Amino acid sequence: MDMDKAEAGPSTVRPAVAPAPERPLPSTHFYSVEYPGYVQPTSVPLAVERLGGQQCVEGAFRRSGAALELHLRPGNPYAHPVPGEVVPTNNILLRVVKRRRKRRDGDTGGNGDGSVGEYTVQAVGVVSKTARFRSMADYQFQPSMSDPVAKLRSAMDDMDVEGIINYKIPPEMEDYLVPEDPAAMDIDIDPQLTGAPAEGQKMKSNLRLFPPPIFSRQNVPQNYNYKANTASIVTTVVDEETGEEKKRLINRMRWKGFGPVSITFAEEKVPDKPFQTVEEQRPNADKKLLKRLQELFEERPIWTRAAIFNQFSPFEVREIINSKYLLPLVSYVFQDGPWRDTQIRLGYDPRKDRNARFYQRLYFRNANHPIVRPSVVSKRQDVRTELAQNRGVDTSGREEDRRSHIFDGVTVTKETAAFQLCDIHDPMLKEMIADEEDLRETCNERDGWYSTHAFERIKVVLRHKFFALLSGHVATREECEALLVPQEGTNKLPQRPAQRLRFGKHNMAKGALPPEDAAAHRLLATLQQRAKGVRFQDRR
Repeated sequence: MDMDKAEAGPSTVRPAVAPAPERPLPSTHFYSVEYPGYVQPTSVPLAVERLGGQQCVEGAFRRSGAALELHLRPGNPYAHPVPGEVVPTNNILLRVVKRRRKRRDGDTGGNGDGSVGEYTVQAVGVVSKTARFRSMADYQFQPSMSDPVAKLRSAMDDMDVEGIINYKIPPEMEDYLVPEDPAAMDIDIDPQLTGAPAEGQKMKSNLRLFPPPIFSRQNVPQNYNYKANTASIVTTVVDEETGEEKKRLINRMRWKGFGPVSITFAEEKVPDKPFQTVEEQRPNADKKLLKRLQELFEERPIWTRAAIFNQFSPFEVREIINSKYLLPLVSYVFQDGPWRDTQIRLGYDPRKDRNARFYQRLYFRNANHPIVRPSVVSKRQDVRTELAQNRGVDTSGREEDRRSHIFDGVTVTKETAAFQLCDIHDPMLKEMIADEEDLRETCNERDGWYSTHAFERIKVVLRHKFFALLSGHVATREECEALLVPQEGTNKLPQRPAQRLRFGKHNMAKGALPPEDAAAHRLLATLQQRAKGVRFQDRR
């Protein structure tokens, strides 16, 4: 026998432990909500209502990435909701039953009332998703509901026509501090924070700071540190009427825009000089680029941005875009009308020159090619890639890109149609554009110098040719002439599938209603629907 083993004493081998019994989990799935508040069985409907209702809660769990909002003050449009998040979980829902039995003689423990608790635990199902509210309710701001803006908001929510019509912008009063009602003040605030004297009547802030109509679901923490804004400086302003001096905070680093002068088609005069802030930047402008722009606008008074950029190299285009004031120094823009979204030479009025019809702009969107706005990161990456490809390369290789603003009826360079009539080189369309038999005596806001019939014919042929090229074939003259044959018994062209245009002043040239007419249509439709609902209830 080994002496070392003998001296080790008794064996230390532990007995085998039986594994825990397996319990099958039910296949039923549950969703849970970690409600940040006390919920009693009788207050469950109230809690669901605070979450937006049963339908809103079910939709949040069904759709991936959906958010859930808890409205602690429902019906108050100025109360910020608490955002929630639906996350996947692997929790088990247990059903615990507690039964009490009387303690027998000799039993120890219990609840002190002579009873012993027995617990039964049963797995009911698996909780696969849970809605959590980990964000703070944040500071809440409640504006005065007697303020005209608050009344307007309530009238818009209730579709109160009289309340909307009677709204008037109140005069700006600099009563930023008003006396505080002692009965309504339940806390004491340091007078240094309110600006009121230590002795005397207390004051409160009267700033009309209304919360936004829509709150962001993303929390953006800010390291405020209670420091003053370094960009704000105190300046003295003198009231011209009373001569009173007042001190105000001015942001010295505010962004100054250098946009072009923008007018509507209804305005009588066109601008002959840029904004003063733009004119002050003339000494800083690139003299070579500015002279080249002036020469181009003397040669042709109206350009689209694509057409004007195609006259420069990529590096020059980047300089024009980054400077922001080169184009506004030589041109202005129309907000609506047939020359909308074009750069027009300062002092030139296309509404008084019939030859300006050749510079009218035609635009229609390709419904099969939705416009997706790229992110800032992708746009910057594309610019860097283009500059890297063009660095040290002859610009003649970009000849196809330089013709992106031209339509010849044979080649297509982009999937959206936006051309000036002078840049359409297709023989059939050039004949229709140069035809002077069907012109107007005065310029029209919708069709420019062309009659509605003539302009519609040009659009029909251009649309057919453009989408034919996108489909892979060149439209023949016979196909286009067949589209120009009026319907039998009428002077109208064959019907084409029309896209519904959104209301807005920028769609005036495309046939949409002005914004005030669009708002009137929506309001009238809402009132008609409500009237129908009232009549239906009366019949019942």
